[in-house]
Amino acid sequence: MEKTDAWRITDRLNAEHGKGDPFAAAVRATRMAMIITDPRLPDNPITFANDAFLQMTGYTRDEVMGRNCRFLQGPDSDATEVARIREAVESRQDVSVDLLNYRKDGTSFWNALYISPVINEEGELLFFFASQLDVTDRKMNEFQVNADKDRFERAVAERTRELEASNRELAAALELRTTLLHEVDHRVKNNMQIIASLIGMQLRSIPDETIRASLTTTLSRVEAMSTVHRRFYQSGDVARFDISEFVRDLVSDLVMATGRQNIAIELDLEAIKVPADKAAPLALMVNEVITNAIKHGFADDTPGTIRAIVRRDGPACRITVVDNGRGMAASSSTQATFGRKLIERLGRQLQARTTWADADPGTRVDITMPVEQRARGT
Repeated sequence: MEKTDAWRITDRLNAEHGKGDPFAAAVRATRMAMIITDPRLPDNPITFANDAFLQMTGYTRDEVMGRNCRFLQGPDSDATEVARIREAVESRQDVSVDLLNYRKDGTSFWNALYISPVINEEGELLFFFASQLDVTDRKMNEFQVNADKDRFERAVAERTRELEASNRELAAALELRTTLLHEVDHRVKNNMQIIASLIGMQLRSIPDETIRASLTTTLSRVEAMSTVHRRFYQSGDVARFDISEFVRDLVSDLVMATGRQNIAIELDLEAIKVPADKAAPLALMVNEVITNAIKHGFADDTPGTIRAIVRRDGPACRITVVDNGRGMAASSSTQATFGRKLIERLGRQLQARTTWADADPGTRVDITMPVEQRARGT
């Protein structure tokens, strides 16, 4: 149904004008504030105001009749919303706004205002009809919600800034700590190399083979420790130690140091990291096992193969060194016995279990160690 057609419906009521008009009676009796203005008169004045409008604003009928409804506006009325009303009136359009208005006593209230033009079938603008509702409670709730939201967002933003600043400080501290530890590892590595050089010089001046053998073993232990600190210096992680990378370096270094071309190396390594404090004792244990394999398993320039395996075994890691040399019985000696005692002592420190077995041919040594340190007594 067209908008203009709605006027014809009232004709079917056969109601007389004035007191008998049901629409006029409804406007007078409703509890919603309503006014009618006449745009054909100068300044579009109020020509009707119901009792609900007077009660809401505090004015008498004589005080509002003939005035433009802008008299309800005040210092804090939103100029943007006022402009929307003016533009809608000028363009003869409906408009709905929430506007801060003022009562006769100066108190403010939020007015949900709806204005609609009344146009006849000939297109002539007859009136503007405006309904109004006091929505102060709703607006106050909205303001409170927005204020709480703003306060929460500011608190979140402030906390975010604090955390970002804390993270930057922590990152700077960690970077400084890493730098210092790298510097320590670098200096320890250099000192180890100096010690190794001194032992090497001493070896060249000692004719006694027994003493030379003892110093050679000591030299390999110093070089193993040097390899550990070289690894830490080259790594970006100063808190964790990669077992597989260390084993790779150590086996190659030890075989290369012998000058033996007839000892082959086979590696089967899984990357496993353990806490840094396990690095030194573990390095010494692996050094003893590999040194024993080279020195006693392949004595008298016997050729062969050393196979090193690193695998995770549940919560533990397993380091296996297998050679196809002369076997356990043929390779036993005082030096080997001391090496086994050292391995057992270091194993207790690491809560590790070490087993020796015949590999037929050769020897197999397994070192099984928890990846994370267990509490004592558990």
